[in-house]
Amino acid sequence: MVPVERIGRIKTMAQPLSPDAVRIVDFPETGVAIMAHRGDPAMIGQTIRRFIAWRKANHLPPSRNATFNILHADPAKTPPAEFRLDLCVATEQDLGDPEAGVEMGVLPAGRCAVLRHVGSDGGLAAAFAHLYGTWLPASGEAVGQAPLFLRRVRFFPDVPEHEAVVDIFLPLA
Repeated sequence: MVPVERIGRIKTMAQPLSPDAVRIVDFPETGVAIMAHRGDPAMIGQTIRRFIAWRKANHLPPSRNATFNILHADPAKTPPAEFRLDLCVATEQDLGDPEAGVEMGVLPAGRCAVLRHVGSDGGLAAAFAHLYGTWLPASGEAVGQAPLFLRRVRFFPDVPEHEAVVDIFLPLA
């Protein structure tokens, strides 16, 4: 029998990734409204709160408008002052709002490797390591010009953190 205090830990442990966990898709060009986070990764929570408030004010709920993150830098390898991450919501409306720090952009169309991660963001590093360190060298594919991006399929507070679902998109050449 598993001790009660270990049950939560077991639920959040990353599942081993199988060789066929990565699939190739043709990602469609997707218009997005972007709120950029620049600077210390420890301060992302503040940017996320502003982004959520802006989305609510503009009637862009996650249930109707996909949520994306564009990863421009690895926080473990980037000085905090140079860190960059974009919070995005899919929309075709022109909702650029310089005062709110929102600009319009596009996630470009193209072939992408996709790896689904289920669990907290704490497990994303292992998923990235699998994608870049295991799958990519064995695949014969090459990394494209666009940065890695995530689609937040299900996330807190709509689901418990350990049930979050994130699709990781690696653009291919």
